[in-house]
Amino acid sequence: MKINILSGALGAEILNFSLNTITNDNFKILNDLLLEHKVVFFRDQNITPEELMYLGSLFGTVEEHAYVKGLENFPQITRIVKAANEKNQWGEGWHSDVSYDLKPCKTIILRSIKIPPVGGDTVFSNMELAWETLDKDIKNIIHDKKALHESNGSKFFVENYSQMESNGTLGEKYSNEHPIVRTHPETGNKILFVNPTYTKKILGIPENDSNKLLEKIFRHQERLDLSCRFKWTDNAIAILDNRCTQHYAIADFYPGRGLGHERIMDRIAIVGDQPF
Repeated sequence: MKINILSGALGAEILNFSLNTITNDNFKILNDLLLEHKVVFFRDQNITPEELMYLGSLFGTVEEHAYVKGLENFPQITRIVKAANEKNQWGEGWHSDVSYDLKPCKTIILRSIKIPPVGGDTVFSNMELAWETLDKDIKNIIHDKKALHESNGSKFFVENYSQMESNGTLGEKYSNEHPIVRTHPETGNKILFVNPTYTKKILGIPENDSNKLLEKIFRHQERLDLSCRFKWTDNAIAILDNRCTQHYAIADFYPGRGLGHERIMDRIAIVGDQPF
């Protein structure tokens, strides 16, 4: 096994490592890599849906997406398809997956099925570092406060994506409140747990103050020195710690300029803990 560090903030590509050899006996090696690097990448992983589900089960219970229909025989696997003629892409914008859930998922596993020759990279960002480097005055205001996270409803996940199918849960939005600064249940590290896609307001302060403060925090979280960028290839896998990272699927597709390509990914998510 060889480890290539992708940036000073987070991210490592693991070479000479086959994920279909992971069992309960050697799972600790993989989990330790994830805890250290926040997101780990593996190329040339020819694993089946059954093996992908088994890999996910080692981290915990694999959940179905709240709004999107999964694969026919594997409903927990969400197939993310961007059609060749589409500019939009699922996962645009900085976010932590399903932060609106009472127990947001702890781990996300992404597998590339079909990758365009140009475009479609994903950027990941370290929210432990975001907390460490945040302005002290802002820290003092938010350290003991909660924020409201909202799901945006089913249309958000299917309306602008011709190949994404609803699971029948239509229209309904739901929300949960979480600490703005959460604690990682395995490492004890502090995490800045808000994101511009799902976090709507800070509780306990006037709405105008909340909007201004969140805007400052979001701009801070977007700093490039907190991030790493991964260029996908076919049959690559990313495993990310969703508790302490955010990610952004770059939609640099321009069909009108000859850069329209289909992009296909599989995603599974593992049930997490209620943030504290």
